[in-house]
Amino acid sequence: NMAIIEGTFEDSSSLKVCVVVARFNDLITNKLLSGCLDCLSRHGIDVSESSDQLDIAWVPGSFELPIVSQELAKKGKYEVLITLGAVIRGDTPHFDVVIAEASKGIATVSRETGVPIVFGVLTTDTMQQALERAGIKNNLGWSYALQALEMGSLMKAVG
Repeated sequence: NMAIIEGTFEDSSSLKVCVVVARFNDLITNKLLSGCLDCLSRHGIDVSESSDQLDIAWVPGSFELPIVSQELAKKGKYEVLITLGAVIRGDTPHFDVVIAEASKGIATVSRETGVPIVFGVLTTDTMQQALERAGIKNNLGWSYALQALEMGSLMKAVG
């Protein structure tokens, strides 16, 4: 018989999550973080300062997301990581390099450690586009958190 294996959002209350956030373009990344925490909270994860379910790590920029994610994933404390960043073409001369390294690096870390890592790095041409994706009506931080909840659940189901 065919098995259907999928993640759910029902029981996230025991999930251990770490959000790794780039300070660069923090006008955007703080908004993404806010949307992310809102979603996690509404799905039963304790996001208070005394939480033992959630940690938040700050890195200088998106380029540094992979190496810090790698160290965090190797600890074995977290079932899922969420990386948040914003790279804006107009403000970043080495835009393509940063995006390539961040995306390849995070994918590699996830494969090597077996810890799912949600790639929540916005890549836009302008600050305005980034603001629209981290705004009140449509905050991608919420979507990244949902992906993390689903992946955390899915990895348990597969395991």
